[in-house]
Amino acid sequence: MLVLARKVNQSVMIGDEIKITIIEVSQGKVKLGISAPGHVSVHREEVWTEIQKENFLAQQSSSTAIQKASHSLKSKRQV
Repeated sequence: MLVLARKVNQSVMIGDEIKITIIEVSQGKVKLGISAPGHVSVHREEVWTEIQKENFLAQQSSSTAIQKASHSLKSKRQV
């Protein structure tokens, strides 16, 4: 992990397209401004984790539905 010290209005660049700027520091909190192109998703970690869980569950559900449909089609062919 890279650890950097920054002051208000200073920034960090990630690659050529993502800029993180320190907006405010007060009462143990840091407010960040993030500039990124539209194709880059930016989420708080807890939101990202929930998205990952939902995507996994959707994938599992989809796989189960496909397996059931395939089994049903095979059963109908044998009749």
